[in-house]
Amino acid sequence: MARKQDNEQTPEPSSAGVPAKSLAHLKAAREKIDKLDHQIIKSINERAQLAAEIGQIKAAAGEEIFNPAREEEVFTNVLEVHKKLGGTLGQATIRAIFRELMSGTRALQKVHKVAFLGPEYSFSHIAAVERFGTAVEFVPVGSIAAVFESVNRGHSDFGVVPVENSTDGRVTDTLDMFLRMSQMIICAEIRLNVHHNLLARCEPHEIRRVYSKPQALSQCRNWLAKNAPQAVLKDVSSTAIAAELAQKEPGAAAVASREAAVYYGLRILFSDIEDQPDNETRFAVIGNHKCSRTGHDKTSVIFRVPHNPGSLVEALEIFRSAKINLTWIESFPARTAKGDKQEYIFFVDFEGHQEDSKIAKTLKTLESYCKEMHILGSFPFARIQA
Repeated sequence: MARKQDNEQTPEPSSAGVPAKSLAHLKAAREKIDKLDHQIIKSINERAQLAAEIGQIKAAAGEEIFNPAREEEVFTNVLEVHKKLGGTLGQATIRAIFRELMSGTRALQKVHKVAFLGPEYSFSHIAAVERFGTAVEFVPVGSIAAVFESVNRGHSDFGVVPVENSTDGRVTDTLDMFLRMSQMIICAEIRLNVHHNLLARCEPHEIRRVYSKPQALSQCRNWLAKNAPQAVLKDVSSTAIAAELAQKEPGAAAVASREAAVYYGLRILFSDIEDQPDNETRFAVIGNHKCSRTGHDKTSVIFRVPHNPGSLVEALEIFRSAKINLTWIESFPARTAKGDKQEYIFFVDFEGHQEDSKIAKTLKTLESYCKEMHILGSFPFARIQA
C-alpha cells in the first residue's frame, strides 16, 4: 500500500462522515474564532495596562486597590451591554469572566490576602472566590473569630464571614465578633445560593455518621431525618472538614458542596438536599477601608438603647420618620448586662450610604438617642450568586 504524500492532509477523526461543504464551514468558523481569540487577548492586555495605570494613581494617593463600588459598577455596565446585544452566554458566565479579569489586574498591583473559615472548598471559601476571584492568596483559618483576628492583626487584608442564612437566620459567632471588634468595617457583601449535597464513598444504606457544620445539618434536617434516619449527625467546624472525614472513615458521609466532592474524591449520593430550595447565605467582607457610594447601597449599624419600655420603637421611629427602609434587624444580648436587667444590642441594615445627607442626619439623630452606636459600614447591595 502506497504511503500518503507529506503534504496530504488527514481529516480529523471527529470529521469522519462530515460532508465536504460542512467541513469547509467548520474550518471557516474555527478560523474566525482564532481571530476573535487574538482580538480578545489583545483587548485583555490593553485593559490590564489601563488598570495598572489606575493602580499607580491610587497607590500614589494612598487609596485601597480593592474597590467594591467600582467593581459593582463594572459588573452592571457589562451585564447591561450583554443584555442589549442579546448575548447567548448566561449572566453568571459573563460575571465570572469579568470577576477573574478584575482579580488578575488587582494582583498586578497587590496580591491581597483573604481570610475565611476553612479549609478550602467550604462555602465560605466558595463565597470568597465569588467576590475576589482566584488571583488572591486565600488564608483558611479554623473559626469565625480567627477570621476577625487575622484581619485585625494585619495578617490578612480582608476576611469573609457568614452573617445570616435564609433558613436558620443569624450566624451568632459573627455577630458576637462584631460586638467584640466594632471597629471592623464591612466593605462588601456576598449572597450565595447554598446547595447542600450528601457525599460519601459508601452506599446510602451503609451510612452510620453524617458530618457537617451545625448550620448545614440544620438546613437539611428534614431531608436527613427522612432519608438517613439510621445515621448519627456529627457537628464539625466546616463542611470541608466534613468531606475530609467522609473520605477517611468507613460508613461516614458529609453534607457539603459539589466542589468539596470533587476535591476529596467523594460520590454525590444525593444533590440539593437542603429543606428550602431557595436556601441562601449572606456573607460580609470585612476589612479596614470604607467603601465609596454607588447609589445602590446599604448601611449596617449596631446600637444599644435605654432599657425602658418602648425604647426600641422610638429608635426605629427615627428611621420611619426619615423614610429609610430597613432590610434586616437582629437582637443580641449586650455584654454589659447585669442581674435581671438584660439589655440587648440591635443589628440593623438599611438602604442608603452613610455619606448620603439624609442617612448622615438620621445616624446623628440615632446616635444622640442611643446609649451606644457603631457604624459597621456602607457597601453595595449584592446580587445573589447561584
